[in-house]
Amino acid sequence: MPGLVQQKPWVVQKYGGTSLGKLLATITGSIIPLYLEKQRVAVVCSAISGTSKSFGTTSLLLQAIGYTTGSGASQELLNETIDTIRDEHLKVSERLFVGTEEMNHLSLRKELDDGIKDDCESVRSFLAAAQTIGEISAKSRDRIIATGEKLACRIVVASLKNEGVEAELVSLHDIVAEAYGKDPYNQTRAYDDLGSQFFHALASIIGLRMKACGNAVPVITGFFGSMPYSLLQSVGRGYSDLCAAMCAAGVSAIELQIWKEVDGIFTADPRRVPSARLLATVTLEEASELTYYGSEVIHPLTMEQIRNANIPLRLKNVKNPAGCGTIIYPSLAYGKAPPTPPSSGMITPDPNVNMDAALLPNVSSFMNANGYYGESNHRRAPTALTTKDSIVLLNIQSNRQTKSHGFLAQVFHCLDQRNIIVDLITSSEQNVSLALSVLEHPEELQRLVVELEKYGRVSVLRDLSIISVIGHKMRNMVGINGQIFSNLAKGGVNIYFVGQGASEINVSIFKTALLIIFQVRGPEGRCSTRNRHFACRRPRHTKD
Repeated sequence: MPGLVQQKPWVVQKYGGTSLGKLLATITGSIIPLYLEKQRVAVVCSAISGTSKSFGTTSLLLQAIGYTTGSGASQELLNETIDTIRDEHLKVSERLFVGTEEMNHLSLRKELDDGIKDDCESVRSFLAAAQTIGEISAKSRDRIIATGEKLACRIVVASLKNEGVEAELVSLHDIVAEAYGKDPYNQTRAYDDLGSQFFHALASIIGLRMKACGNAVPVITGFFGSMPYSLLQSVGRGYSDLCAAMCAAGVSAIELQIWKEVDGIFTADPRRVPSARLLATVTLEEASELTYYGSEVIHPLTMEQIRNANIPLRLKNVKNPAGCGTIIYPSLAYGKAPPTPPSSGMITPDPNVNMDAALLPNVSSFMNANGYYGESNHRRAPTALTTKDSIVLLNIQSNRQTKSHGFLAQVFHCLDQRNIIVDLITSSEQNVSLALSVLEHPEELQRLVVELEKYGRVSVLRDLSIISVIGHKMRNMVGINGQIFSNLAKGGVNIYFVGQGASEINVSIFKTALLIIFQVRGPEGRCSTRNRHFACRRPRHTKD
Protein backbone atom coordinates (compact mmCIF):
# COMPACT_ATOMS: atom_id res chain seq x y z
CA MET A 1 0.00 0.00 0.00
CA PRO A 2 1.49 3.36 -1.01
CA GLY A 3 0.75 5.08 2.27
CA LEU A 4 2.42 2.34 4.31
CA VAL A 5 5.53 2.36 2.12
CA GLN A 6 6.08 6.06 2.65
CA GLN A 7 5.87 5.63 6.44
CA LYS A 8 8.84 3.25 6.51
CA PRO A 9 12.23 4.64 7.59
CA TRP A 10 14.87 5.36 4.97
CA VAL A 11 18.08 3.44 4.36
CA VAL A 12 20.52 4.88 1.82
CA GLN A 13 22.74 2.39 0.00
CA LYS A 14 25.74 3.43 -2.06
CA TYR A 15 27.25 0.96 -4.55
CA GLY A 16 30.67 1.28 -6.12
CA GLY A 17 31.32 1.01 -9.83
CA THR A 18 33.13 -2.33 -9.64
CA SER A 19 30.24 -3.94 -7.73
CA LEU A 20 27.70 -2.60 -10.22
CA GLY A 21 29.78 -3.93 -13.09
CA LYS A 22 30.24 -7.44 -11.69
CA LEU A 23 27.41 -8.07 -9.20
CA LEU A 24 24.42 -6.16 -10.55
CA ALA A 25 22.11 -9.21 -10.37
CA THR A 26 22.87 -9.68 -6.67
CA ILE A 27 22.30 -6.01 -5.92
CA THR A 28 19.00 -5.56 -7.73
CA GLY A 29 17.68 -9.11 -7.45
CA SER A 30 18.50 -9.89 -3.83
CA ILE A 31 19.91 -7.12 -1.65
CA ILE A 32 17.62 -4.20 -2.48
CA PRO A 33 14.35 -6.23 -2.58
CA LEU A 34 15.03 -7.75 0.85
CA TYR A 35 15.74 -4.38 2.43
CA LEU A 36 12.55 -3.02 0.86
CA GLU A 37 10.52 -5.39 3.03
CA LYS A 38 11.29 -3.29 6.12
CA GLN A 39 12.60 0.07 4.87
CA ARG A 40 12.44 2.61 2.10
CA VAL A 41 15.64 2.26 0.11
CA ALA A 42 17.48 4.91 -1.88
CA VAL A 43 20.36 3.80 -4.10
CA VAL A 44 23.38 5.96 -4.95
CA CYS A 45 25.49 4.80 -7.90
CA SER A 46 29.08 5.36 -8.88
CA ALA A 47 30.05 5.12 -12.53
CA ILE A 48 30.54 1.51 -13.62
CA SER A 49 34.15 0.33 -13.42
CA GLY A 50 36.17 -2.50 -14.86
CA THR A 51 38.71 -4.37 -12.78
CA SER A 52 40.05 -1.07 -11.42
CA LYS A 53 39.27 2.65 -11.40
CA SER A 54 41.81 3.25 -14.18
CA PHE A 55 39.63 1.19 -16.54
CA GLY A 56 36.33 2.63 -15.33
CA THR A 57 33.86 4.92 -17.03
CA THR A 58 35.05 8.03 -15.18
CA SER A 59 38.65 7.41 -16.24
CA LEU A 60 37.55 6.90 -19.85
CA LEU A 61 35.55 10.13 -19.77
CA LEU A 62 38.61 11.95 -18.42
CA GLN A 63 40.61 10.46 -21.30
CA ALA A 64 38.00 11.71 -23.74
CA ILE A 65 38.30 15.20 -22.27
CA GLY A 66 42.07 14.94 -22.70
CA TYR A 67 41.61 14.17 -26.39
CA THR A 68 39.60 17.37 -26.80
CA THR A 69 42.18 20.11 -26.28
CA GLY A 70 45.90 20.69 -26.05
CA SER A 71 48.73 18.61 -27.48
CA GLY A 72 46.79 15.37 -26.96
CA ALA A 73 43.80 16.45 -29.06
CA SER A 74 42.64 13.71 -31.42
CA GLN A 75 39.22 13.30 -33.01
CA GLU A 76 39.93 9.64 -33.76
CA LEU A 77 40.91 8.76 -30.19
CA LEU A 78 37.99 10.80 -28.86
CA ASN A 79 35.53 8.81 -30.96
CA GLU A 80 37.15 5.50 -30.02
CA THR A 81 36.86 6.31 -26.32
CA ILE A 82 33.19 7.31 -26.55
CA ASP A 83 32.49 4.15 -28.58
CA THR A 84 34.15 2.06 -25.87
CA ILE A 85 32.00 3.63 -23.15
CA ARG A 86 28.83 3.09 -25.20
CA ASP A 87 29.66 -0.51 -26.13
CA GLU A 88 30.61 -1.54 -22.59
CA HIS A 89 27.29 -0.28 -21.22
CA LEU A 90 25.36 -1.93 -24.04
CA LYS A 91 27.05 -5.22 -23.10
CA VAL A 92 25.79 -4.81 -19.54
CA SER A 93 22.30 -4.21 -20.94
CA GLU A 94 22.57 -7.34 -23.07
CA ARG A 95 23.58 -9.49 -20.09
CA LEU A 96 20.78 -7.98 -18.02
CA PHE A 97 18.03 -9.06 -20.40
CA VAL A 98 19.50 -12.31 -21.72
CA GLY A 99 16.82 -14.98 -22.15
CA THR A 100 13.88 -12.59 -21.72
CA GLU A 101 11.37 -12.40 -24.54
CA GLU A 102 8.34 -10.84 -22.82
CA MET A 103 7.12 -7.62 -24.40
CA ASN A 104 7.62 -5.54 -21.24
CA HIS A 105 11.22 -6.74 -20.92
CA LEU A 106 11.92 -5.95 -24.57
CA SER A 107 10.47 -2.49 -24.04
CA LEU A 108 12.67 -1.98 -20.97
CA ARG A 109 15.77 -3.00 -22.89
CA LYS A 110 14.97 -0.72 -25.82
CA GLU A 111 14.45 2.20 -23.43
CA LEU A 112 17.76 1.45 -21.71
CA ASP A 113 19.74 1.00 -24.93
CA ASP A 114 18.30 4.19 -26.42
CA GLY A 115 19.19 6.11 -23.27
CA ILE A 116 22.77 4.80 -23.31
CA LYS A 117 23.22 5.74 -26.96
CA ASP A 118 21.68 9.18 -26.49
CA ASP A 119 23.91 9.98 -23.49
CA CYS A 120 27.06 8.90 -25.33
CA GLU A 121 26.18 10.84 -28.47
CA SER A 122 25.49 13.90 -26.34
CA VAL A 123 29.00 13.61 -24.87
CA ARG A 124 30.49 13.15 -28.33
CA SER A 125 28.74 16.24 -29.70
CA PHE A 126 29.64 18.35 -26.69
CA LEU A 127 33.33 17.42 -26.81
CA ALA A 128 33.45 17.90 -30.57
CA ALA A 129 32.21 21.45 -30.05
CA ALA A 130 34.79 21.99 -27.30
CA GLN A 131 37.46 20.69 -29.66
CA THR A 132 36.45 23.31 -32.21
CA ILE A 133 36.61 26.08 -29.61
CA GLY A 134 39.89 24.76 -28.25
CA GLU A 135 39.03 24.83 -24.55
CA ILE A 136 36.81 23.18 -21.97
CA SER A 137 35.74 24.81 -18.70
CA ALA A 138 35.55 23.21 -15.27
CA LYS A 139 31.76 23.32 -15.47
CA SER A 140 31.86 21.53 -18.82
CA ARG A 141 34.17 18.87 -17.38
CA ASP A 142 31.64 18.24 -14.63
CA ARG A 143 28.86 17.92 -17.18
CA ILE A 144 30.83 15.30 -19.11
CA ILE A 145 31.98 13.27 -16.12
CA ALA A 146 28.43 13.21 -14.71
CA THR A 147 27.48 11.03 -17.68
CA GLY A 148 29.19 8.02 -16.07
CA GLU A 149 26.91 8.01 -13.03
CA LYS A 150 23.86 8.69 -15.19
CA LEU A 151 24.62 5.65 -17.35
CA ALA A 152 25.04 3.49 -14.24
CA CYS A 153 21.73 4.73 -12.83
CA ARG A 154 19.94 3.96 -16.09
CA ILE A 155 21.16 0.37 -15.86
CA VAL A 156 20.21 -0.01 -12.19
CA VAL A 157 16.72 1.43 -12.80
CA ALA A 158 16.17 -0.99 -15.69
CA SER A 159 17.47 -3.92 -13.65
CA LEU A 160 15.18 -3.12 -10.71
CA LYS A 161 12.18 -2.79 -13.01
CA ASN A 162 13.16 -6.10 -14.58
CA GLU A 163 12.87 -7.58 -11.05
CA GLY A 164 9.44 -6.02 -10.57
CA VAL A 165 10.68 -3.15 -8.36
CA GLU A 166 9.53 0.33 -9.36
CA ALA A 167 12.48 2.71 -9.60
CA GLU A 168 13.19 6.24 -10.77
CA LEU A 169 16.43 7.93 -11.88
CA VAL A 170 17.32 11.06 -9.92
CA SER A 171 19.99 13.21 -11.57
CA LEU A 172 21.87 15.75 -9.46
CA HIS A 173 23.78 17.49 -12.27
CA ASP A 174 22.02 20.80 -11.50
CA ILE A 175 21.81 20.58 -7.72
CA VAL A 176 24.32 23.36 -7.00
CA ALA A 177 22.53 25.80 -9.31
CA GLU A 178 19.22 25.07 -7.57
CA ALA A 179 20.73 25.64 -4.14
CA TYR A 180 22.90 28.70 -4.81
CA GLY A 181 21.65 30.15 -8.09
CA LYS A 182 23.01 29.88 -11.62
CA ASP A 183 25.60 32.63 -11.27
CA PRO A 184 29.03 30.90 -11.00
CA TYR A 185 30.34 33.80 -8.92
CA ASN A 186 27.66 33.32 -6.26
CA GLN A 187 28.27 29.56 -6.23
CA THR A 188 32.02 30.00 -5.78
CA ARG A 189 31.59 32.64 -3.09
CA ALA A 190 29.20 30.38 -1.17
CA TYR A 191 31.64 27.48 -1.41
CA ASP A 192 34.58 29.60 -0.23
CA ASP A 193 32.63 31.22 2.61
CA LEU A 194 30.69 28.22 3.92
CA GLY A 195 33.28 25.46 3.75
CA SER A 196 31.76 22.05 4.52
CA GLN A 197 28.43 23.72 5.41
CA PHE A 198 28.08 24.35 1.67
CA PHE A 199 26.80 20.78 1.37
CA HIS A 200 24.00 21.17 3.94
CA ALA A 201 21.77 23.09 1.52
CA LEU A 202 22.45 20.48 -1.15
CA ALA A 203 21.33 17.73 1.24
CA SER A 204 17.98 19.42 1.84
CA ILE A 205 17.23 19.72 -1.88
CA ILE A 206 18.34 16.14 -2.54
CA GLY A 207 15.96 14.98 0.18
CA LEU A 208 13.05 16.73 -1.53
CA ARG A 209 13.91 15.09 -4.85
CA MET A 210 14.08 11.67 -3.21
CA LYS A 211 10.69 12.10 -1.54
CA ALA A 212 9.21 13.24 -4.86
CA CYS A 213 9.78 9.72 -6.21
CA GLY A 214 6.82 8.51 -4.17
CA ASN A 215 6.93 4.74 -3.73
CA ALA A 216 9.55 4.20 -6.42
CA VAL A 217 13.13 3.51 -5.37
CA PRO A 218 15.20 6.67 -6.03
CA VAL A 219 18.32 5.70 -7.98
CA ILE A 220 20.59 8.70 -7.56
CA THR A 221 23.64 9.79 -9.51
CA GLY A 222 26.69 9.81 -7.25
CA PHE A 223 28.00 12.76 -9.25
CA PHE A 224 26.50 16.11 -8.25
CA GLY A 225 27.25 19.53 -9.61
CA SER A 226 28.27 21.54 -11.22
CA MET A 227 30.62 22.33 -8.36
CA PRO A 228 32.80 25.43 -8.11
CA TYR A 229 36.34 24.55 -9.25
CA SER A 230 34.89 21.24 -10.58
CA LEU A 231 33.81 18.33 -8.39
CA LEU A 232 37.00 16.33 -8.86
CA GLN A 233 39.10 19.25 -7.68
CA SER A 234 36.92 20.36 -4.78
CA VAL A 235 35.95 16.91 -3.46
CA GLY A 236 38.01 14.27 -5.28
CA ARG A 237 37.26 10.77 -6.56
CA GLY A 238 35.31 9.81 -3.43
CA TYR A 239 32.49 12.21 -4.27
CA SER A 240 29.83 9.48 -4.49
CA ASP A 241 30.35 8.65 -0.78
CA LEU A 242 29.73 12.30 0.04
CA CYS A 243 26.65 12.29 -2.18
CA ALA A 244 25.29 9.25 -0.34
CA ALA A 245 25.84 11.00 3.00
CA MET A 246 23.93 14.06 1.77
CA CYS A 247 21.09 11.79 0.63
CA ALA A 248 20.96 10.18 4.07
CA ALA A 249 20.98 13.58 5.77
CA GLY A 250 18.31 14.92 3.41
CA VAL A 251 15.75 12.28 4.43
CA SER A 252 17.00 11.67 8.01
CA ALA A 253 17.82 8.07 7.16
CA ILE A 254 18.27 5.57 9.98
CA GLU A 255 21.43 4.26 8.33
CA LEU A 256 23.85 4.97 5.50
CA GLN A 257 25.34 1.85 3.93
CA ILE A 258 28.45 1.83 1.76
CA TRP A 259 28.56 -1.45 -0.17
CA LYS A 260 31.96 -2.66 -1.36
CA GLU A 261 33.60 -6.01 -2.04
CA VAL A 262 35.17 -6.36 1.39
CA ASP A 263 33.44 -7.23 4.66
CA GLY A 264 34.25 -3.93 6.35
CA ILE A 265 37.21 -2.44 8.21
CA PHE A 266 39.93 -4.85 9.32
CA THR A 267 42.63 -4.56 11.95
CA ALA A 268 45.11 -4.40 9.04
CA ASP A 269 45.08 -4.89 5.28
CA PRO A 270 44.06 -8.58 4.91
CA ARG A 271 45.94 -8.78 1.61
CA ARG A 272 49.17 -8.12 3.52
CA VAL A 273 48.28 -9.55 6.92
CA PRO A 274 46.26 -12.78 6.50
CA SER A 275 45.47 -12.90 10.22
CA ALA A 276 43.79 -9.47 10.18
CA ARG A 277 40.36 -9.49 11.81
CA LEU A 278 37.12 -7.77 10.87
CA LEU A 279 36.16 -4.96 13.26
CA ALA A 280 32.53 -4.87 14.37
CA THR A 281 32.75 -1.13 14.99
CA VAL A 282 35.15 1.80 14.99
CA THR A 283 34.71 5.38 16.09
CA LEU A 284 34.27 8.15 13.58
CA GLU A 285 37.69 9.53 14.48
CA GLU A 286 39.35 6.16 13.99
CA ALA A 287 37.73 5.78 10.58
CA SER A 288 38.93 9.26 9.62
CA GLU A 289 42.51 8.48 10.66
CA LEU A 290 42.47 5.16 8.79
CA THR A 291 41.28 6.95 5.65
CA TYR A 292 43.90 9.69 5.89
CA TYR A 293 46.79 7.32 6.49
CA GLY A 294 46.24 4.91 3.63
CA SER A 295 43.11 2.79 4.10
CA GLU A 296 40.40 3.47 1.53
CA VAL A 297 37.56 3.65 4.03
CA ILE A 298 35.30 6.67 3.55
CA HIS A 299 35.79 10.16 2.11
CA PRO A 300 36.51 12.65 4.96
CA LEU A 301 33.62 14.95 4.00
CA THR A 302 31.31 11.94 4.29
CA MET A 303 32.35 11.53 7.92
CA GLU A 304 31.47 15.13 8.67
CA GLN A 305 28.03 14.86 7.06
CA ILE A 306 26.98 11.77 9.01
CA ARG A 307 28.33 13.24 12.25
CA ASN A 308 26.31 16.43 11.80
CA ALA A 309 23.19 14.45 10.86
CA ASN A 310 23.81 11.83 13.60
CA ILE A 311 23.37 8.94 11.17
CA PRO A 312 25.18 5.59 11.61
CA LEU A 313 27.30 4.40 8.70
CA ARG A 314 27.74 0.71 7.92
CA LEU A 315 30.28 -0.81 5.54
CA LYS A 316 28.92 -3.93 3.84
CA ASN A 317 30.10 -6.57 1.36
CA VAL A 318 28.08 -7.19 -1.81
CA LYS A 319 29.61 -10.66 -1.99
CA ASN A 320 28.56 -11.40 1.60
CA PRO A 321 25.31 -9.50 2.21
CA ALA A 322 24.47 -11.58 5.29
CA GLY A 323 27.61 -10.35 7.01
CA CYS A 324 27.31 -7.71 9.72
CA GLY A 325 30.00 -5.46 8.26
CA THR A 326 31.54 -2.63 10.28
CA ILE A 327 29.35 0.08 11.77
CA ILE A 328 30.45 3.62 12.64
CA TYR A 329 28.35 5.49 15.19
CA PRO A 330 28.59 9.29 14.86
CA SER A 331 27.71 10.11 18.47
CA LEU A 332 31.06 8.80 19.66
CA ALA A 333 32.56 11.99 18.27
CA TYR A 334 30.96 13.76 21.22
CA GLY A 335 31.88 11.13 23.78
CA LYS A 336 28.41 9.70 24.25
CA ALA A 337 26.69 6.54 23.11
CA PRO A 338 23.43 6.49 21.16
CA PRO A 339 20.65 4.93 23.21
CA THR A 340 19.47 2.42 20.61
CA PRO A 341 20.95 0.87 17.48
CA PRO A 342 19.59 1.35 13.98
CA SER A 343 17.35 -1.34 12.56
CA SER A 344 18.94 -1.93 9.21
CA GLY A 345 17.11 -5.00 7.95
CA MET A 346 20.18 -7.20 7.67
CA ILE A 347 19.87 -9.89 5.03
CA THR A 348 19.71 -13.40 6.50
CA PRO A 349 18.34 -16.74 5.27
CA ASP A 350 15.12 -15.72 7.02
CA PRO A 351 14.15 -12.27 5.67
CA ASN A 352 11.85 -11.77 8.66
CA VAL A 353 14.81 -11.77 11.05
CA ASN A 354 16.46 -8.42 11.64
CA MET A 355 20.01 -9.58 12.32
CA ASP A 356 21.35 -6.13 13.18
CA ALA A 357 18.80 -5.62 15.93
CA ALA A 358 19.36 -9.18 17.16
CA LEU A 359 23.12 -8.71 17.33
CA LEU A 360 22.97 -5.22 18.85
CA PRO A 361 20.31 -5.18 21.61
CA ASN A 362 21.57 -1.71 22.54
CA VAL A 363 24.47 0.35 21.34
CA SER A 364 25.96 1.06 24.76
CA SER A 365 26.47 -2.62 25.57
CA PHE A 366 27.70 -3.29 22.05
CA MET A 367 30.34 -0.56 22.23
CA ASN A 368 31.28 -1.61 25.77
CA ALA A 369 31.85 -5.16 24.53
CA ASN A 370 34.23 -3.76 21.94
CA GLY A 371 36.21 -1.83 24.55
CA TYR A 372 34.99 1.72 24.00
CA TYR A 373 33.18 2.29 27.31
CA GLY A 374 33.51 1.27 30.92
CA GLU A 375 36.50 -0.44 32.48
CA SER A 376 37.53 -2.10 29.22
CA ASN A 377 38.20 1.35 27.73
CA HIS A 378 41.33 1.61 29.92
CA ARG A 379 42.86 -1.71 28.89
CA ARG A 380 41.85 -2.05 25.24
CA ALA A 381 44.47 -2.60 22.55
CA PRO A 382 44.89 -0.38 19.48
CA THR A 383 42.07 -0.80 16.99
CA ALA A 384 43.87 -1.10 13.67
CA LEU A 385 47.06 -0.58 11.76
CA THR A 386 47.39 0.96 8.32
CA THR A 387 50.27 1.73 5.97
CA LYS A 388 50.88 4.38 3.37
CA ASP A 389 53.60 3.47 0.89
CA SER A 390 55.68 5.37 -1.68
CA ILE A 391 56.51 8.18 0.73
CA VAL A 392 59.32 10.71 0.32
CA LEU A 393 60.96 12.29 3.38
CA LEU A 394 62.47 15.77 3.05
CA ASN A 395 64.80 17.02 5.78
CA ILE A 396 65.52 20.76 5.64
CA GLN A 397 68.33 22.07 7.87
CA SER A 398 68.16 25.86 8.19
CA ASN A 399 71.09 27.96 6.98
CA ARG A 400 70.40 30.14 10.06
CA GLN A 401 69.98 33.29 7.98
CA THR A 402 66.48 33.75 9.38
CA LYS A 403 64.86 33.25 12.78
CA SER A 404 63.12 29.95 13.41
CA HIS A 405 59.59 31.22 12.76
CA GLY A 406 60.73 32.86 9.52
CA PHE A 407 62.42 29.64 8.41
CA LEU A 408 59.26 27.60 8.95
CA ALA A 409 57.12 30.24 7.24
CA GLN A 410 59.36 30.12 4.16
CA VAL A 411 59.20 26.32 3.97
CA PHE A 412 55.41 26.24 4.24
CA HIS A 413 55.09 29.05 1.71
CA CYS A 414 56.98 26.90 -0.82
CA LEU A 415 54.59 24.02 -0.20
CA ASP A 416 51.52 26.24 -0.40
CA GLN A 417 52.59 27.75 -3.72
CA ARG A 418 52.75 24.27 -5.25
CA ASN A 419 49.59 22.91 -3.56
CA ILE A 420 51.65 20.12 -2.00
CA ILE A 421 49.97 18.19 0.81
CA VAL A 422 52.15 17.07 3.74
CA ASP A 423 51.29 13.72 5.32
CA LEU A 424 53.42 14.16 8.44
CA ILE A 425 55.65 16.89 9.82
CA THR A 426 58.08 17.40 12.70
CA SER A 427 60.08 20.53 13.39
CA SER A 428 62.64 22.07 15.70
CA GLU A 429 64.12 25.55 15.84
CA GLN A 430 66.42 25.00 12.84
CA ASN A 431 65.14 21.80 11.22
CA VAL A 432 61.94 20.56 9.67
CA SER A 433 61.11 17.09 8.31
CA LEU A 434 58.27 16.61 5.84
CA ALA A 435 56.65 13.36 4.73
CA LEU A 436 55.10 13.63 1.26
CA SER A 437 53.33 11.20 -1.02
CA VAL A 438 55.22 10.70 -4.26
CA LEU A 439 54.33 13.59 -6.55
CA GLU A 440 52.61 12.88 -9.84
CA HIS A 441 55.48 14.33 -11.87
CA PRO A 442 59.07 13.64 -10.68
CA GLU A 443 60.25 17.05 -11.84
CA GLU A 444 57.89 18.67 -9.28
CA LEU A 445 59.98 17.23 -6.44
CA GLN A 446 63.19 18.44 -8.07
CA ARG A 447 61.82 21.98 -8.39
CA LEU A 448 60.64 21.92 -4.77
CA VAL A 449 64.08 20.83 -3.54
CA VAL A 450 65.79 23.59 -5.55
CA GLU A 451 63.46 26.18 -4.01
CA LEU A 452 63.91 24.85 -0.46
CA GLU A 453 67.71 24.92 -0.81
CA LYS A 454 67.48 28.72 -0.67
CA TYR A 455 66.70 28.34 3.04
CA GLY A 456 68.97 25.47 4.05
CA ARG A 457 70.48 22.09 3.28
CA VAL A 458 67.96 19.59 1.90
CA SER A 459 68.24 15.81 1.98
CA VAL A 460 65.80 13.42 0.32
CA LEU A 461 64.96 9.89 1.44
CA ARG A 462 62.77 7.83 -0.88
CA ASP A 463 60.80 4.58 -0.87
CA LEU A 464 59.49 4.85 2.67
CA SER A 465 56.24 3.85 4.33
CA ILE A 466 54.17 5.41 7.08
CA ILE A 467 52.82 2.88 9.57
CA SER A 468 49.95 4.31 11.62
CA VAL A 469 48.70 2.59 14.76
CA ILE A 470 45.12 3.74 15.31
CA GLY A 471 43.19 3.42 18.53
CA HIS A 472 40.58 5.23 20.61
CA LYS A 473 42.14 7.02 23.63
CA MET A 474 45.63 5.77 22.82
CA ARG A 475 47.14 8.24 25.29
CA ASN A 476 45.59 6.12 28.05
CA MET A 477 47.33 2.95 26.81
CA VAL A 478 50.32 2.93 29.14
CA GLY A 479 53.38 1.38 27.51
CA ILE A 480 51.88 0.94 24.05
CA ASN A 481 54.45 3.18 22.35
CA GLY A 482 57.26 1.27 24.00
CA GLN A 483 55.84 -2.02 22.80
CA ILE A 484 55.50 -0.70 19.25
CA PHE A 485 59.10 0.52 19.15
CA SER A 486 60.40 -2.64 20.82
CA ASN A 487 58.82 -4.86 18.19
CA LEU A 488 60.13 -2.67 15.38
CA ALA A 489 63.61 -2.93 16.87
CA LYS A 490 63.35 -6.71 17.12
CA GLY A 491 62.41 -6.75 13.45
CA GLY A 492 65.47 -4.72 12.53
CA VAL A 493 63.45 -1.71 11.40
CA ASN A 494 65.06 1.71 11.48
CA ILE A 495 62.60 4.45 12.49
CA TYR A 496 63.14 7.79 10.78
CA PHE A 497 60.18 9.73 12.10
CA VAL A 498 57.54 9.45 14.84
CA GLY A 499 54.42 11.56 15.26
CA GLN A 500 51.45 11.37 17.62
CA GLY A 501 48.19 13.04 16.68
CA ALA A 502 46.51 15.52 19.00
CA SER A 503 43.31 13.46 18.68
CA GLU A 504 44.71 10.79 21.06
CA ILE A 505 44.03 8.03 18.54
CA ASN A 506 47.03 7.86 16.23
CA VAL A 507 50.74 7.16 16.43
CA SER A 508 52.52 7.29 13.06
CA ILE A 509 55.90 5.66 12.56
CA PHE A 510 57.96 6.52 9.52
CA LYS A 511 60.17 3.64 8.37
CA THR A 512 61.78 1.89 5.44
CA ALA A 513 59.26 -0.25 3.55
CA LEU A 514 60.81 -3.49 4.79
CA LEU A 515 58.74 -4.82 7.68
CA ILE A 516 55.28 -4.27 9.10
CA ILE A 517 54.47 -4.89 12.73
CA PHE A 518 50.91 -5.99 13.31
CA GLN A 519 49.39 -5.42 16.77
CA VAL A 520 46.53 -7.79 17.65
CA ARG A 521 44.60 -8.54 20.80
CA GLY A 522 45.42 -11.74 22.58
CA PRO A 523 42.75 -14.25 23.59
CA GLU A 524 41.91 -12.24 26.73
CA GLY A 525 42.24 -8.74 25.31
CA ARG A 526 46.01 -8.46 25.93
CA CYS A 527 48.34 -7.14 23.25
CA SER A 528 50.39 -9.67 21.34
CA THR A 529 52.56 -9.13 18.30
CA ARG A 530 52.92 -10.75 14.90
CA ASN A 531 55.44 -9.82 12.25
CA ARG A 532 54.80 -9.73 8.51
CA HIS A 533 57.69 -9.31 6.06
CA PHE A 534 57.49 -7.77 2.59
CA ALA A 535 60.16 -7.68 -0.11
CA CYS A 536 60.94 -4.21 -1.41
CA ARG A 537 63.76 -1.90 -2.40
CA ARG A 538 65.95 -0.41 0.28
CA PRO A 539 65.84 3.39 0.52
CA ARG A 540 68.09 5.58 -1.54
CA HIS A 541 69.76 8.51 0.23
CA THR A 542 70.12 11.41 -2.15
CA LYS A 543 70.81 15.07 -2.08
CA ASP A 544 69.13 16.51 -5.15
